[in-house]
Amino acid sequence: MAQVPITIAGRTYRMACADGEEAHLEGLAAELEGRISALRTSFGEIGDQRLIVMAALGFADDRQEALRTVKALEAETKALRKSTANVEQVAGHWALETAQAIDEAAARIEQDVHTLNAPGRAEG
Repeated sequence: MAQVPITIAGRTYRMACADGEEAHLEGLAAELEGRISALRTSFGEIGDQRLIVMAALGFADDRQEALRTVKALEAETKALRKSTANVEQVAGHWALETAQAIDEAAARIEQDVHTLNAPGRAEG
C-alpha cells in the first residue's frame, strides 16, 4: 500500500492508496484544491472548513448530475436497441419479400426466354 502526501486548503495529509494509484489520488487532490481555490476567489476567506464543505457539495452535485445523465443515456440506449431490433426485423421482412419478387421475376424472364427460343417459333 502506497502513501501519498496531498495538500488540501493549505494542510498536508498523508493518504494511503493502492500501489500504482498515487497519480490518480494526487490528481483528485489537485481537483479538490482547485475547486477550493475557485470558491475562495468567489467568496473570499470564509473559513477553510466551510470552503471544503462547499467544494464537497459541489462534487456531490456533479456526481448526481452525472448519474442522472448516465441513467438517461442508458434509457436512450435501451430505446435505440429496441428500435434497431424493430428496424432489423422490418428490414429482414423487406429483404425476404424483395428476394421473393426477384425470384418470381427471374422465373418469368426464364419462361419468356424459353418461349422465345422454342423450336418452331416464327421469327418476326
